[in-house]
Amino acid sequence: MRCPRCNEVGTRVIDSRDLEGGSTIRRRRECETCAHRFTTYERPEGARLSVIKRDGRREDFDRAKLLGGLMKALEKRPVTLQRIERAVDDIESGLRARNEPEVPSTEIGRLATDALRDLDQVAYIRFASVYQGYEDIDTLKREVDRLVRQRQGVAE
Repeated sequence: MRCPRCNEVGTRVIDSRDLEGGSTIRRRRECETCAHRFTTYERPEGARLSVIKRDGRREDFDRAKLLGGLMKALEKRPVTLQRIERAVDDIESGLRARNEPEVPSTEIGRLATDALRDLDQVAYIRFASVYQGYEDIDTLKREVDRLVRQRQGVAE
């Protein structure tokens, strides 16, 4: 493990803790050269998961790409990084639990949209307007109205 400050290789582990029911290990480390302390997170690498893009291409599932998409939608919204990462963890573990080597990108988008609906409705509308490609203001208004009715407890 390289030190993020001085880029030296020698670090030692000061503390380790299990997170997320033991599926992640948080380690506090200290650089042996400059004494800088930093945190790393370790996750076991699951079976390879491929994403089938809309144009038929296949690429490896990229957790960082999913996290980046959610963070972009949640930019300047009052949602903690911890809650966002938990949502990404839930999406990824749900995909891996299916035991299918390939998943359509549309399914990942649907799961991300669902997660954002629970995290922050403004971010949900941001994401959905791009992901679902709302063509006009009327479509967007219908979606906002649907959210308002859900919030008020009125069934569709």
